[in-house]
Formats: sequence, structure tokens, C-alpha cells
Amino acid sequence: MKKHLFLIVILLYSTQLFSQQIHRKTLKLMGSRFDISVVANDTLKASYYINLAVEEISRIEKLISSWDPNSQTSEIIRNAGIQPVKVDKELFDLIERSIAISKLTDGAFDISYASMDKIWKFDGSMKTMPSEKEIKESVAKVGYNNIILDKENQTVFLKLKGMKIGFGAIGKGYAADKAKTLLISEGVVAGIINASGDMNTWGKQPNGDDWKVAITNPLNKNNAFALLPISNSAVVTSGDYEKYVNFNGKRYSHIIDPRTGYPASDIISVSVFAPKAELADALATSIFVMGTEIGLNRINQLKNIECIIIDSKGGIHTSNNININKI
Repeated sequence: MKKHLFLIVILLYSTQLFSQQIHRKTLKLMGSRFDISVVANDTLKASYYINLAVEEISRIEKLISSWDPNSQTSEIIRNAGIQPVKVDKELFDLIERSIAISKLTDGAFDISYASMDKIWKFDGSMKTMPSEKEIKESVAKVGYNNIILDKENQTVFLKLKGMKIGFGAIGKGYAADKAKTLLISEGVVAGIINASGDMNTWGKQPNGDDWKVAITNPLNKNNAFALLPISNSAVVTSGDYEKYVNFNGKRYSHIIDPRTGYPASDIISVSVFAPKAELADALATSIFVMGTEIGLNRINQLKNIECIIIDSKGGIHTSNNININKI
């Protein structure tokens, strides 16, 4: 379920007619590019707000990182098949919501995907497909049903020895949500947290216009085909247009179905619009795995959530209630 994100183009407008301006900083956090934009009266205040967001994102990374041996997530992994681990309520709740999304998507989203053996290579070195046996064995320890939560004691237990969890398909979205919530509580009237395509917005541009997002077709990246306003909501775009392999005339994405071990196919880009980036992040990956028809059907059943899917032939598919302004 690892995913590669391409940056959505955000059109930022400001003018000297307005006292407030857009201030932006780009930096690397959680191993990815983050663009943090805030609307503020002066550079000093803007820098203070942006630093607050950076501190919050860094705090979350320490909580959920499986690379940091001192994180609670690493402690859960070390004790897989051994004993439950007591964790902070924040991490417990995130895992609980992740399992709920797994159930919603019939397992297309699964944080235990981290247990998967890395048998697929997308760096050009792979010349033959793995065998059916290898593929089946690669997901033997994957399965959200083996993540045991004890709400009363606030513990997490991975039933299988060697089992792992990872937040690569939900963590940056969660971080964007938390940074947004913090900045709003500090009185920041408007801004954007863009975590490598996991984007959350609030407020409006200084001229009173909504923030706008341009959706690009990966098969023609120089031209955006649609421009959509986003107001106090999130949009996440996930794409496989750079990392894939072809075998027997079929295109295999680097996004792996955690249920089968086979790569997703037929979709090259998914954009999901939702109230929170965390949910949009998880659903974008899930739609790749579920496919166009099932993915659209699932999204159409969810309130206040929309999506745009681009298939491998460049076809554009949208959920029922999205309004695209063609450029």
C-alpha cells in the first residue's frame, strides 16, 4: 500500500490591496515535502505560526514513526506476538480509526500492510513476476483483524510474531489535520497544509476568494484539466504514474493490495475530497486497490466525500456530486 504522491498545483493569489498576505514555507518533514501557507498581517507572526505547525508535525512523526526505535509504534512492533503495549490515547485512537477504515474498504486499506514482504521491485530491476506462491506468502502476516485493541487498558497487540503496522497511507494526512487544528486555535484565519499532496485548507485567500486546486492528468502533466474551489476541507491525490511495471501487456502499480499481495492496476491517479486529510489519504489509496467501479460506488455512499479517478487510458471518472470546472 505504499504510495507515491504528485503535488497538486495550488493557485495562490494575493494583492497589496489587502493588509493580510499569504506567507509560505517549504521544508522536509516525515521524509516528505511539506508546504505550509498561512494568511497573516506580517512576516514575524507568519513565521511564528509556521514554526508551531512544524513542531506539531514533528511531534506526530515521533509518535507514529516505525523508523524511530523510541516511538510507541516501534514498541508495538517489537512486542508483536508477545504482549500488548500500552500507548497514548492519540495513537490508540488513530489505530482504532484506521481499523474502521479497513472495515469500510473491505481491507483495501490496512495499516498492517507494513508486514508485507517486499517482493515487487519498481526500480527497473524486476524482469519476471514473482510466483503465485511467493505473492501469497508475502501477505501471510497482513490482516487488520490481527490488530487487537483493548480500549479499557488502552493497549495495542499484534497477534502474529513479526507482524508490523505503518502509517504511510494515513500519517501525513493526520499530521496535516492536526497542524490545521492547532493553527486555527491560535487564531490563524486561513491557510494550507500541503503534505506532498495530502492537503488541508481553511479560510479564504486575502482577496476573499476560495482556495483553488488544479487537477492534472498524469498522462499530460503540463496541462490541468479541472479547477476546483476548496473551502475548509481536504484533498489528497495519489498517483502511480512513475512507479509501475509491465508484465504480459498488463500494467502493475506500486500500490499493493494488502489482501492479495498483487499490485493494483488500471488506475493511475485518484483525488479524494473530504472534510479531513486523514480520511482522504486513506481512501485515495483504497480506491486504487478497489478499482474504479467499486471505488466510485463506495465513495458515492459516503456523505461529504467526493473523488476524481483517472484510469490507465486517461479516462476521467467522478463521483456523483462533484462539480468540475473544466479549464
